[in-house]
Amino acid sequence: MTTAGDGTELKTTLKERKVQFEMFFTLPDFSDISLRDYQETMQRPFFSLSKRKRIKPIEYVSPDRSVTVQVLPNSAYGMATIWDADIMIYLASHLNELRERGANDISPVIRLQPGDLLKRICWGTSGRAYERLVSALDRLQATTIKTNIRASKKSRETTFSWIDSYTHLVDERTQRSLGMEITLSKWFFDGVMDKRNVLSISPLYFEITSGLGKWLYRASRKHAGGHGADGFTIGFETLHQKSGSESSFPVFKRKLLDLARFNDLPDISLEVIDGDSAKPKLKMVMRRHLEDKTRRLRPAPLPSLAASDRSQRTDHTADDMIDPRLAQGLIANLSRGLRVAREPEPDTAGRSPLNPRRSPAPASPPRANKVLDGDVYAAIRTDFPGWDYDELMRRFDAFLGSNPDELPRNYSKRFYGFVKEHHRRNKYRL
Repeated sequence: MTTAGDGTELKTTLKERKVQFEMFFTLPDFSDISLRDYQETMQRPFFSLSKRKRIKPIEYVSPDRSVTVQVLPNSAYGMATIWDADIMIYLASHLNELRERGANDISPVIRLQPGDLLKRICWGTSGRAYERLVSALDRLQATTIKTNIRASKKSRETTFSWIDSYTHLVDERTQRSLGMEITLSKWFFDGVMDKRNVLSISPLYFEITSGLGKWLYRASRKHAGGHGADGFTIGFETLHQKSGSESSFPVFKRKLLDLARFNDLPDISLEVIDGDSAKPKLKMVMRRHLEDKTRRLRPAPLPSLAASDRSQRTDHTADDMIDPRLAQGLIANLSRGLRVAREPEPDTAGRSPLNPRRSPAPASPPRANKVLDGDVYAAIRTDFPGWDYDELMRRFDAFLGSNPDELPRNYSKRFYGFVKEHHRRNKYRL
């Protein structure tokens, strides 16, 4: 027989668990948020570019001596790496999303589901991926940074770690994850909360495998973003200094030349200037500016041939026109969340001539039940009944059309999240 006191205690415990579950399992869906990076960290040496444990500090002073960055690793964990920075990008994006949604009282204490984070940064959701996440958080918390960036008049520099703490809560009875709390450093939080300090980045950033490639993308995005078709040119030696790389300059130079030769970084086109000289330079241009420039310089199309002329012509080539059925096929593939392979020979802008983002829309609006994966469409109808899914897909496609840098890795799953958020906001109007 249970006493009144025991019963009260049991009810209190269950109530606490209910509050915990509500706090973490009713979190907004951040699994596919738009990505933002904190630009003060994008062009300077804040992270190790190697997966090997780095114990050697980074000591950076800008050429004009106006900016200093010192990164001190922990002897047990080593220095936070450029792959660990994926987490900081996600956290910056999380804060930006909260601000865009009009959230009040945004805090440096971020509550999230580890699975959302791991999926968005493309680390997978296996047990090994979670172990990797914990190791990365340890390095982010243990690495010490000293810098005069954003130092106030009263202080010469600021000392901080990327995160102050992290906690992973687990239900004692079921061992089910209740989510994770990550407390950001004040320096990072204050910087990201100024929306002028964040830049959009491509979701394909997380697919870059090279440490130098990841750093170079971030630096190029920061440098070239505001320079139009003229781009931004910088010397190899300056890049070597700004990267904090432990590689010798000859090795660093060879890696840069390789990255420029392949020229497959997302959003960014790379060109080596004076590559054979003692002081080569790298030109960085946003591909969208090159595409705009190419379009402006492209001659007007010739008048189309009459049917009789086409039937008599025997010397036409595959370069004369792009089959509109092929262009629509590319769009259909994109709508099904399939990755379109690059053509073997890119055009002058470094992109495939059949860029799916520039393909014309199908003649008639696609039906949701024809475009979406069957399981996803069924889940949407079950979880969020009562909506015109064709109309919602039209709105979703309009959003993607006006935000080409936000094309989803999986169209169906991204649309599910779109409908979920629409249902949350408008379910009381049904």
